[in-house]
Amino acid sequence: MAESRGVIATLIESFASLPGIGRKTAERLAYHVLRMPRNEAIAFADALRAAKDKLHPCAICFNLAEQEQCDICLDPRRDRGLLCVVEHVRDLLALEQAGSYRGLYHVLQGRLSPLDGVGPEKLTIDPLIARVRAGGIRELIMGTTPNVEGDATALEITGRLAGLAVEITRLARGLTVGASLEQANREMLADAISGRRRI
Repeated sequence: MAESRGVIATLIESFASLPGIGRKTAERLAYHVLRMPRNEAIAFADALRAAKDKLHPCAICFNLAEQEQCDICLDPRRDRGLLCVVEHVRDLLALEQAGSYRGLYHVLQGRLSPLDGVGPEKLTIDPLIARVRAGGIRELIMGTTPNVEGDATALEITGRLAGLAVEITRLARGLTVGASLEQANREMLADAISGRRRI
């Protein structure tokens, strides 16, 4: 009995360690998993294992990929002269769900945050600059979060691209200040893309 309580406690703690999951929600999730048929629970565990084993950053844009490059980078229908810079993969997914953007992406894997020890070297800014310098990008859309850190990240990138023949724009500020892309609805994101402005 003591051992089963230890297993349950570990399962609850595992769920509670996820962002945005409080103790009560973690308990509900844990007991939901325990009530699932065994084959469904095993399939759930296998999906987690497969995600950790098979997904890695795309060699070009740092989106999640099963191959060397992600599906978006490999898609020949994408506008290869249009590049949207986002902080996280979840921001990319939000823009994709909005369905109004058909260019390529670059995932920074975060944003500048000196207080948290996140400088330019901890983001994928250098590979981004190299992509733009390689040519073929006519417009770079800054899709960073509209807050102090997101704006500082956009300014860092803009400064490093000074003098290059690329138009730099940012998403329209219809987004709530401080809100991340993943929190916006489809209509807001479509408006932000279509109403983007030059930096």
